[in-house]
Amino acid sequence: MSFFKRLRDAIVQKSEEVTRKFTDGLAKTRDLLVEKVEDLVRRYKKIDDDFFDELEEILITSDVGVSTVMELIDDLRTEVRKQKIENAMELQPILSEKLVALLKNDEASDTALNVQDGRVNVILFVGVNGVGKTTTIGKMAHMFKQQGKKVLLAAGDTFRAAAIEQLEVWGERVGVEVIKQQQGSDPAAVIYDAVQAAKSRQVDVLLCDTAGRLQNKVNLMEELAKVHRVLQRELPGAPHEVLLVLDATTGQNALSQAKTFGQSAGVTGLVLTKLDGTAKGGIVIAIRSELNIPVKYVGLGEKMDDLQRFDPEQFVHALFAGLIEQEVHDEEQKEA
Repeated sequence: MSFFKRLRDAIVQKSEEVTRKFTDGLAKTRDLLVEKVEDLVRRYKKIDDDFFDELEEILITSDVGVSTVMELIDDLRTEVRKQKIENAMELQPILSEKLVALLKNDEASDTALNVQDGRVNVILFVGVNGVGKTTTIGKMAHMFKQQGKKVLLAAGDTFRAAAIEQLEVWGERVGVEVIKQQQGSDPAAVIYDAVQAAKSRQVDVLLCDTAGRLQNKVNLMEELAKVHRVLQRELPGAPHEVLLVLDATTGQNALSQAKTFGQSAGVTGLVLTKLDGTAKGGIVIAIRSELNIPVKYVGLGEKMDDLQRFDPEQFVHALFAGLIEQEVHDEEQKEA
């Protein structure tokens, strides 16, 4: 059975609604990346160095990342030699399979949040301003509420008054209380208050916002370290997740932010927002390949339920959907 047929069969078992969200959310990336690859394989009857040069350029333009692309091209060259492939069309499923392999976490559970029954689960959100951090917190609060969990929000970004207000708006929208203090308050003090409230109210999930910018990076990292210390003192084992929120539309800039925060903030997972707004969804592949941090959630639209758990098979299927259906149809016709 071909890779495309196996992928299609795997997707059929999954929620149609989720499949549609991935397919719609990745439309711009599909238009840029896959249509160019399809055009490339149609133009080249034979695979040669020029073919690989153009493929390399397409992948880099889609923000797959230079080092990831080089590795991918080397792998494809090896497969071409090993399998004695001459027709460029035969390379498409191999490229798709390699993308799934790059995107897959070592363990499937890596994409699941470390949330357990019988405790206050603390999820800390970090990331620079403007990436959609507060919106992500609001959508995740909604998601947990839909699962029947008791949720509380902590307005730990006291650097900006607008951040506190924005979180309050989301709290009202999803029906979740927000623990806050005045602008300029000590963020660690807000987190302390939130932990006490969460314990006394037997909350299942405490979602904590943090500042995206202080006077300088050192200040920001010191604030985060202080928040960590308060959490660990009040709730041993907390935070249970530190999610770095990245804006997919910023491409390689998102990758450099992931490297910075990943080294200094104890990040356990990534949330990539605004994937629906960019043609450079290849950044997911670059981040997953170059950093040893799992992508846990992706933002695929503006709606409340458009924050989706990351699924590598859904991601690649969404990119190659048209091609997969054609290939599977041709395969079934041959078998008939």
